[in-house]
Amino acid sequence: MQIFHRSANTIFKLSIFGSLLVVGGLLYVMNAVESSSWVTRQDQIITQPVQFSHARHVGGNGIDCRYCHTSVETSAFAGIPPTKTCMNCHSEIFSQASYLRPVRASFRTNVSLHWNRVHDLPDFVYFNHSIHVNKGIGCSTCHGRVDQMPLVVQVQSLQMQWCLNCHRHPERYVRPRADVFRMDYAYPTDQVALGKRLVAEYHIKGPADLTSCSTCHR
Repeated sequence: MQIFHRSANTIFKLSIFGSLLVVGGLLYVMNAVESSSWVTRQDQIITQPVQFSHARHVGGNGIDCRYCHTSVETSAFAGIPPTKTCMNCHSEIFSQASYLRPVRASFRTNVSLHWNRVHDLPDFVYFNHSIHVNKGIGCSTCHGRVDQMPLVVQVQSLQMQWCLNCHRHPERYVRPRADVFRMDYAYPTDQVALGKRLVAEYHIKGPADLTSCSTCHR
């Protein structure tokens, strides 16, 4: 005696296919959301206490990154310049400009300006600026052409997969140390060959060590 109608076989197969389709669709949506700027904050304008233009200071005036980010070569943190650094110039240049009123107030009261971080990694991620800079990873590799940004935005996702792409193949991204702070640096056509030589010269560890969990999660 047949308990189920023959159409049950078709319904069963369709339900399995439909379930797989739904699960696949959900995974696709989750991945799309996880990679979206809503999560990564890519290209989002972050409100700051003062409209500071890197395009003007770096691109226009040619100020080196290290003038403001003084600890980038020696510390995990690149450093936020004190107000006095701003006033080194602005006590004479645009000294009465209205948009610099918060800077003058900060200098007068000795209360630091509260800058909002653009590149804000999770607390469980360990990142050291100095090791990257001293191993030949340029500022623009991670931060983009800051010298062309009136307002700095995050150009990379900063997600784990993005970090691993470099840690698995450092020869694709390493550059001569003399060019680390050059915003207009362009990778040569023989980058892989150059990169392999620099990896050896700078004693950069292999992918097994660079992708070890404890390298970035401590």
